[in-house]
Amino acid sequence: MELHEYTQYDAVGLAGLVARGEVTVAELTGAAQAAMAAVNPLVNAVVESWPAEDEPVPGSTPLAGVPFLVKDLAVSVRGRRTELGSRLAAGNVAAADSFLMRRLRRAGLVTLGRTATPEFAYSTTTEPVLYGATRNPWDPTRTPGGSSGGSAAAVAAGITPLAHATDAAGSIRVPAASTGLFGLKPTRGRVSLGPDADEVLGGLAVHGGLSRTVRDSAALLDLIQGPETGDPYYAERPRRPYLEEITREPGRLRVGLVTAPWSGREVEPAVRAATLAAARLLESLGHRVEATTVDLGVSWEEFVLANARLWSANLVRWIDGLAAASGRPVDDSTVEPEMLASYAWGRGVSGPEFVDALDVRNRVARTIGARFAAGTGDLDVLLTPALPELPVPLGTYGRGAEDADGLGWLEHLFHRSPFTAAFNVAGTPAMSVPLASDAATGLPIGVQFAADYGREDVLFRLAAQLERAAPWAGRRPAVWAGAARSA
Repeated sequence: MELHEYTQYDAVGLAGLVARGEVTVAELTGAAQAAMAAVNPLVNAVVESWPAEDEPVPGSTPLAGVPFLVKDLAVSVRGRRTELGSRLAAGNVAAADSFLMRRLRRAGLVTLGRTATPEFAYSTTTEPVLYGATRNPWDPTRTPGGSSGGSAAAVAAGITPLAHATDAAGSIRVPAASTGLFGLKPTRGRVSLGPDADEVLGGLAVHGGLSRTVRDSAALLDLIQGPETGDPYYAERPRRPYLEEITREPGRLRVGLVTAPWSGREVEPAVRAATLAAARLLESLGHRVEATTVDLGVSWEEFVLANARLWSANLVRWIDGLAAASGRPVDDSTVEPEMLASYAWGRGVSGPEFVDALDVRNRVARTIGARFAAGTGDLDVLLTPALPELPVPLGTYGRGAEDADGLGWLEHLFHRSPFTAAFNVAGTPAMSVPLASDAATGLPIGVQFAADYGREDVLFRLAAQLERAAPWAGRRPAVWAGAARSA
């Protein structure tokens, strides 16, 4: 299979070829490996590649036989390294599969390596010291976002059609918006984080994926959703498969339009214009769109402080555990400056302060939830920009952050991504949809939609309708495996 053939299909399309006997799993694996060899040196998305281990049964699932990549964080693959983007964890090998990895194997996905993440996923750019910066396929001088920046760059460049991602403050939606992909953050409790992880970051973190088409993300979530024994959160099972939902019309939705972030920072004109254009598109499709404001239930300063306490206290536990396991010191030879500052700040977070942060989470969840229909609110969906700006040049995040403490680093991150974290705190699903591009630079622009707790079905139906009305699959970045010759 030639690279230009391989890259013209999405994951469901490739699985269909395998099911019909038109290509073999080995041929798909070979094409993915050739794509990786062609473009990964340009984007540095995949930090380690592996030979195929599993031999899925063709046609056994909608994704059986499809090449796949996992993020270097939060998913354990037996016998493989999981290093969390950190020198402190370098060489760390997982003894067993996590629950998610078991489901990925049962889904028939062929995992071929791990993708880059910033250290401990604690950034919305992907520029770790351990493996170096990941580059945006649309413009390699710019960030692909983070923390799932490696997965985003790999999918956007055509290495695999689909890749694993996580999201605790925007880490699926930020890279999706930055690289022209579709990315949906599921509801809290939709996908198990176990067995070694409990409520990661106080329930802010979730598993998901990044894809070039809506149906690929729907198929993946169908195959990985559902609780495991001992999970602290449980999202009610969907009424029908998400792959079926995307064939259904969303109906006339009540959409609230928010263009100004809670932080009060300015939104770039191109991003604002793209968001307003999305609103007009929704109206043309029969939806009711009204400008609105959404209360967090707390001030922005309280919101940021609570997130900083949850993030940094968890970071202390991770770093101390890795240091004990590896025998390495916790200093600038093993941990990056921003993480050392956050670690030091986190050691000062008291038990009562941590509980106060959970109380903020509760207030935000109940306040945002009340705006949606199930909370007797006035909205089915919220529409916002995914990011307030276009993808920034690599190195931007480091400027001005040298002397930040743990609170200052999170303030810095939330300044860059002020629209996404609220829905992690609320636990509600949200997605970035690549509906626009900047006329001056050609860079992609994502718009964000959020829905009520457990209502991924609403988002998938809407996303599929938008994909039909304003298709994006034909757009190609500067770095694209389909333009390369197979070896």
